[in-house]
Amino acid sequence: MLFEQIAKNKRKTIVLFAGFFLFMGIVGAALGYYLLSAWIPGVVIALITGIVYAGYMFSQSTDVVMSMNHAQEITNSDQAPDLWHIVEDMALVANVPMPRVFIIDDPSPNAFATGNDPEHAAVAATTGILSVLTREELEGVMAHEMTHVRNYDIRLQTIAVAMTSAIAMLANFGTHFWYFGGNRRSNDKEGNIVAMVASILVLVLAPVAATMVQLAISRNREFLADAGAVELTRNPQGLIQALNKISNSEPMSDENVSPESAALYISNPLQTKKLTNLFSTHPPMTERIAALKKM
Repeated sequence: MLFEQIAKNKRKTIVLFAGFFLFMGIVGAALGYYLLSAWIPGVVIALITGIVYAGYMFSQSTDVVMSMNHAQEITNSDQAPDLWHIVEDMALVANVPMPRVFIIDDPSPNAFATGNDPEHAAVAATTGILSVLTREELEGVMAHEMTHVRNYDIRLQTIAVAMTSAIAMLANFGTHFWYFGGNRRSNDKEGNIVAMVASILVLVLAPVAATMVQLAISRNREFLADAGAVELTRNPQGLIQALNKISNSEPMSDENVSPESAALYISNPLQTKKLTNLFSTHPPMTERIAALKKM
């Protein structure tokens, strides 16, 4: 099962890359036609931007994602002894290299893992999770994150972050040049209609596409990571108690978390109880806890 999951995630990464460049090309065509009256330059610019951005994210993913979430790295056990040793222990049990360790200064309990592969992985925990959880509960959370590392979920999630960020960047570019594009088409009524429709499609589809990218990373991975945590700790109760505490806490501050990376966290850091689960990047916490209780 483990090797099948790893192989499946690697195949998904290739498909996600292909989808990323396809959609970047579509967005570029729309913006190129709107701003330059020609779609080919827009496609070329968008694809070059996508290649550069994806390459940068792939080579510097950990530093970029941690910077997006204002995480500070700790480099020895003296800075956060419990967290350091728990991560060290869970990495050893999961048979993956010790990842880099980061802390986010936020009172809401949460954590995530990122990186391109187990050899270049990192985990981050909020100050809230360190103060709220017991050692047993924190072990369950870190075992969950080590399962993401072991299964190569982190590579898939990192590509998703790159995609949503790049798409948002192109959408913002189109928004800022709305007035310029409109003036270029002022003497061409038919062109005005096409340009306006294209620009609206870009602005509407970009955030929708960002959401769909997050959903493309199967929510089932959270159930698998929960199961993996039980496998590593032999203690479902620790993770159950941790998820209960996390689910009853307030969302993280908007200043401390990037919306593009929200899917990385063990629980959606921006989701309030009033939001629907229809477009959630995480399965309902009640379902995850129920599944753990059956183990």
